[in-house]
Amino acid sequence: MDFFAVVVIQVVYAIATLALISIGLAIIYGMMRVINFAHGEFLMLGGYATVIPTHAGINLWFSMLVIAPVTIGLFGVVVERLIVRRLYGRVIETMLATWGLSLLIIGLVSWIIGYYQEGAAPPLGSILIGSYHVSTYTFFVILATSVIVVGVYVFFKFTPHGLIAQGTMQNDRMAAALGVNVHKVYAVTFGLGAALSGLAGAILAPMFGVMPIIGITYITKAFIVVVSGGSLVIGGTASASVLFGTISQIVTFATTPIVGEVALLVAAVLLLRLLPQGITGRFFRRGL
Repeated sequence: MDFFAVVVIQVVYAIATLALISIGLAIIYGMMRVINFAHGEFLMLGGYATVIPTHAGINLWFSMLVIAPVTIGLFGVVVERLIVRRLYGRVIETMLATWGLSLLIIGLVSWIIGYYQEGAAPPLGSILIGSYHVSTYTFFVILATSVIVVGVYVFFKFTPHGLIAQGTMQNDRMAAALGVNVHKVYAVTFGLGAALSGLAGAILAPMFGVMPIIGITYITKAFIVVVSGGSLVIGGTASASVLFGTISQIVTFATTPIVGEVALLVAAVLLLRLLPQGITGRFFRRGL
């Protein structure tokens, strides 16, 4: 019974992790149709924006929940204004530009900070479930992800700014004709996606550490979740995270983590083969 409880906790944690690393990309790609190959580096920078201030004596929670998302969000606005804004609707050029940005960030971070892993010990200690120790921070990751997903849903579904953003992404010419500052909406939306990516990297830094190439481990899973989720930003991300997180973690417990990663990839290939439009493209056509 204790082992079953631990398995359930780890499955939920795996689901939360996938949703957390994907929510920022879901906004940038799912809503804006921008293929951001630098998404993994946004998470990586969020990790450094937590670890470096913490090592300098700043409170871990302040670094994680304030410094990281604000810094990476502002960086995202700059990226949108200087690079992405000129490439909307040009998929290949956007891919190449963000890929180049990804390589530039990796190179600069490696040069300035170094090519070694930084980390901060997970706070909150651990709890005992039977004879098994489970990190209390695991529950924080699950809670934080739930709050973020619900918060994003509420923002885009019920607030004026969120509704304007949705309308602008669907028909920017009509939004401009109604007096909306389209460029500002695009910049803020891209910045929000970047901020959520930075927050995700910050939250996961105490668990996985951070190094210049850690974004590579994030971006593949994030794209798998977002593409497999389909047309709905929140619903697609949530449903794909539940499916792949459950499969990956159960296979991991039965075999090894490497086989669990392979199982996730195989499940994604089969899903897209059966449902080319993704989960929500086939089953849920309305919503967010």
